[in-house]
Amino acid sequence: MTFQRFIPIWTIILLTACSATEKNKDSDDLHFTQYSESVKDTFYIDIQLPKEYQENPDKKYPTVVFVDGNFYFPMMAPILHQYENTGLLEPFIVVGVGYKSFKAMDSLRVRDYLFPKALPSDELKADGGGLNFYNYITKELLPRIDSDFRTDQIDRTLLGHSFGGYFVLFSLLNQSAKQTNDFKYFISASPTLWYNNFYLDKLPERLLTNEKKLGLFLSVGELEDSTWSVDPVKKLTVEFQNKAIRGLDFKSRIYNHLDHMDVAILTFTKGLQELRTSK
Repeated sequence: MTFQRFIPIWTIILLTACSATEKNKDSDDLHFTQYSESVKDTFYIDIQLPKEYQENPDKKYPTVVFVDGNFYFPMMAPILHQYENTGLLEPFIVVGVGYKSFKAMDSLRVRDYLFPKALPSDELKADGGGLNFYNYITKELLPRIDSDFRTDQIDRTLLGHSFGGYFVLFSLLNQSAKQTNDFKYFISASPTLWYNNFYLDKLPERLLTNEKKLGLFLSVGELEDSTWSVDPVKKLTVEFQNKAIRGLDFKSRIYNHLDHMDVAILTFTKGLQELRTSK
C-alpha cells in the first residue's frame, strides 16, 4: 500500500507540522545525510532533542526511531515536545529515518521495510531488503546517534506504520534470533501481516526463548479491511496472549471508527505512554 493516495488527507497536518521542525533543519547537528554500506543508498535523518537537553549536560535520554521519517517526523516531533512540556511523556531524542523526498519514500519503503522477498501472491515487487535496512539502522545509524548525542543506549524504541509496522515486527523477530539489545520497545501500527503468506506469524513462537525485558504495542483500525488487516492482528494478539512470553510486555489495541491512515499517530503516542508507564 502506498502513501500517494492519502496525501490530500494529511496535507493540512503536514503543512502545520513542518513549520514546527524548520528550526531543526537549520542546524547541521540536527539534520544530516548518511550513506549506508548495508543498503547502498543515502538516508536523510532528522533529530529532535529534548527541550531540556542543554540544561542537563550530564543526563542521558531514551531514543525513539521512526521509519517513514519524511511523513511522521514532522508530525510526531512537535507532539512529543508538547507531551514533554505537559508531563504526559518523558523527554526523548527523536530520530526520523527518511529519504531524499516524500515521493522517494513512497517507493523505497517497499525496498527497505519488507523481508523476505515477495511471493507472487503478494502482487507487489519487493526484493526483501528489510534485513539490509535493519543492519543500516543498528550498525550504522544508531552508533552515530550514540556518538553525537547523550543517549541511553539500553532504552530505544522503534516505531512504524503499515509496511513500517511490518518492519518493526520483523526487527523484533531478527533481534530475538540474534539475541541483541538494539531496541527495548517496539510499536507497530497497522502492520501488513499478510505479506509473504503471513511470514511474521512465527514471531510469538520465536520469542519463547526471549530472556530480555521487551515491550510490544500492536494496533489496527476497526475500519480497516477485516480479512487482511483486522483479523490477522486479532490472530497474532491471541497467539501472543496464549504464549505468555517471559519478559515481554505485550499490548494490543483495535481502535474504533479508525481507518488505516488514522491509526498511526494515536498508536505512537499511546504506545509510548502505555509501554513506558509499565516499564
